Amino acid sequence: MLKDKDRIFTNIYGHHDAYLAGARSRGDWDDTKTLLGRGRDTIIEEIKASGLRGRGGAGFSTGLKWSFMPKEITDRPHYLVVNADEGEPGTCKDREIMRHEPHKLIEGCLISSFAMGAHAAYIYVRGEFYRETEALQRAIDEAYENSLIGANASGSGWDFDLYVHRGGGAYICGEETALIESLEGKKGQPRLKPPFPANAGLYGCPTTVNNVESIAVVPEILRRGSNWFAGFGRPNNTGTKLFNISGHIEQPCTVEEEMSIPLKELINKHAGGVVGGWDNLLAIIPGGASVPLLPKAICDTVLMDFDSLRDVQSGLGTAAIMVMNKSTDIIAAIARLSAFYKHESCGQCTPCREGTGWMSRMMNRMVNGEANIEEIDLLDHVTRQVEGHTICALGDAAAWPVQGLIRHFRPEIEQRINDAKKQSVAA
Repeated sequence: MLKDKDRIFTNIYGHHDAYLAGARSRGDWDDTKTLLGRGRDTIIEEIKASGLRGRGGAGFSTGLKWSFMPKEITDRPHYLVVNADEGEPGTCKDREIMRHEPHKLIEGCLISSFAMGAHAAYIYVRGEFYRETEALQRAIDEAYENSLIGANASGSGWDFDLYVHRGGGAYICGEETALIESLEGKKGQPRLKPPFPANAGLYGCPTTVNNVESIAVVPEILRRGSNWFAGFGRPNNTGTKLFNISGHIEQPCTVEEEMSIPLKELINKHAGGVVGGWDNLLAIIPGGASVPLLPKAICDTVLMDFDSLRDVQSGLGTAAIMVMNKSTDIIAAIARLSAFYKHESCGQCTPCREGTGWMSRMMNRMVNGEANIEEIDLLDHVTRQVEGHTICALGDAAAWPVQGLIRHFRPEIEQRINDAKKQSVAA
């Protein structure tokens, strides 16, 4: 269990002052000039050595991603774009950072942008996060007023500007290239890759898109050292992580914990346990709505990190844990997610545009038992035609929850269909 002295987010519950005076009392903006003085290459190597992997879902090495940016700054300026769209159902960690720890994010933006040669950064915030945007903008104004950012940011000699952009609430704009399109004032639809954003991103210039949490932890990693951060969790799954726990638990919460903590321990220690006790658990979605669910038998022993969850055919995703006890209609729950992905598909790719609607309609029939047993295999087959056949990962996100349901709860689907047929015959 993570000790309080090792927590990066010390005001995540908003018990203390969220703004500059409070942030400085907690160690934010502590000798930022010295951190920048280490130089671009040293900062990138330190982040690589820490093992920090993207906290937005994909889990790609943050330092490696930064290193893809061109070393030389030409007439095409470099940009950092922070993805604060957070539209993944069940996920609310970035919202808490913007609300209660905005200066950690701002300082992280300055250091990360400097490391990539960017004089400007944009934070793209989900449109519904109105109060969060207010808090973030107030903190940015404070940072400008105190010369922490702007011309000669923190006395470093580096000029840096930071802008907040509010989105329109489209889930697809959480995909990095759709986010860039939206920032440019266009329809939020993913771009074909290559070219990748590091070569041609915002306004056709070299751009890196990172999640809020990924950027917010950077200053503390540099202050305490990569070895400190890498000392938590298992190899290739290092550091601390914000976890959201919701659903059928006694105390819904957002909590910072060590990577690779057992899922059962995380829920029992921080969320008060499952309603009705651990034996009343039916299934858990471990990483936001887009990853396959896990039945209780797997939840007993699985660790909360990228590799452990991949090994059981799920994923860490955004680390948003949705707990479902035995009172849940598991088929209806997954049907609800299918309806969400049908609604949020941008419609650019045929497999996703047609497939999400088809899967949603089929799942509704499964909920009512109106399907045939053979159609379970047909549904699984259609998810495979969507998965991996679209420009972005929304097709995968729509397919995986259905695949997880069929993999682990096929008998329940068959029982629902058989019961409906018996009732029909009796009628």
